[in-house]
Amino acid sequence: MEAMEVDGASNLQRKQSLYQSKDERFEIRMEKYTGQQYSQIYFARLHKMRTLLYSLVDKWKPHVPVCTVLGIEEGKECIIVGTLYKHMKLKPCILDEYSKERSAVPVVKPHNFMHPDDQLILEDESGRVKLGGTVLAASNYVTGVVVAVHGKETVSGEFFVQDILERGLPHQIELPLDSREDKYVVLVSGLSVGNGKSNPLNLQLLVDHITGHLGDEKEQRIASQIVRVVIAGNSVEIPHGLLNGQTLAAKDQSKLSEPIKELDILLTQLAAAVPLDIMPGSSDPANFSLPQQPLHRCLFPGASVYNTFMSCTNPHSFELDSVRFLGTSGQNIDDLEKYSEAKDKLDFMERTLRWIHLAPTAPNTLGCYPFTDRDPFLIESCPHVYFVGNQIKYETRLLKGNVAAFL
Repeated sequence: MEAMEVDGASNLQRKQSLYQSKDERFEIRMEKYTGQQYSQIYFARLHKMRTLLYSLVDKWKPHVPVCTVLGIEEGKECIIVGTLYKHMKLKPCILDEYSKERSAVPVVKPHNFMHPDDQLILEDESGRVKLGGTVLAASNYVTGVVVAVHGKETVSGEFFVQDILERGLPHQIELPLDSREDKYVVLVSGLSVGNGKSNPLNLQLLVDHITGHLGDEKEQRIASQIVRVVIAGNSVEIPHGLLNGQTLAAKDQSKLSEPIKELDILLTQLAAAVPLDIMPGSSDPANFSLPQQPLHRCLFPGASVYNTFMSCTNPHSFELDSVRFLGTSGQNIDDLEKYSEAKDKLDFMERTLRWIHLAPTAPNTLGCYPFTDRDPFLIESCPHVYFVGNQIKYETRLLKGNVAAFL
């Protein structure tokens, strides 16, 4: 436990909290790739979500029959539960990359692939049907979301949607009401150590503030109430020119390892003072597909000496004094922004909670491991704090449902 000197006054003891990791479901240990297809993770998702939606249908539309896509009859109202597939005119294709190489005309890469002609299709194990009507806005949904729709089949073969049911916020464990003392968790991302534009002084000031070596007595007292630091991805930035698949020259090897060494120095200072979690991100030396596995401890010989240093998965879930945290390094929300529209990133985050799925676009447009018997991204319990790293600005929202959740 760290003691911090305050201008000759009595030492401040850093507060502590009970920590419990919930990352087991994101860890790939006994899984073995044997050529399995991604259809199995969709089947697992649909099976789990259909059970949850069926439990709500009786209260939602008690007098409307539930049937499969194959069991739809023209003109008869019914409810079907299935996985949405979004047919997008501008969705990137590997053939586009080929045509870019072969053609003199460059292929435009838009930031968002939405188009007015996008169409939603609902599918289950029995078949698929095109959805029509104005109730379901294609711009709000992405491929992979499981919903229940109420409507009827038209003469043209479309299913005219009259209403839609999403799972909504999942159950949340009771939030502790003991407020006798304040405790803080620092969430930081995008340190980008190694970026030529980053200022090492800023990073050192951040470390000094967290460890209690900056400020007056009031600021140091607040620093003593920091019980954990979570680094949510993109901690280093390695020059892309070095990662070309070729053997590195001796002079370039130092450029590859120097950012990691510099990060280890910062992490060592933090781990010596406060418990620390580090998550991998898209620019870090970790696997590309979600869930990203913990950064290897051998990368951080200094910080890994301390038992306060925890290398975690992305997504990352944990509890502090019975307050549940869940977060990602941002890939799931960034991908939603490419294939759907919302007012801001918080709206995307809220949708993932109401769809009870962290990464609905995986594995369609967001890389993920081909699980065979489960979908680890389903949100079975609503967190008290839901965070996403590596966004352009800091925003928060208090989301209120049947139970409270923080964004």
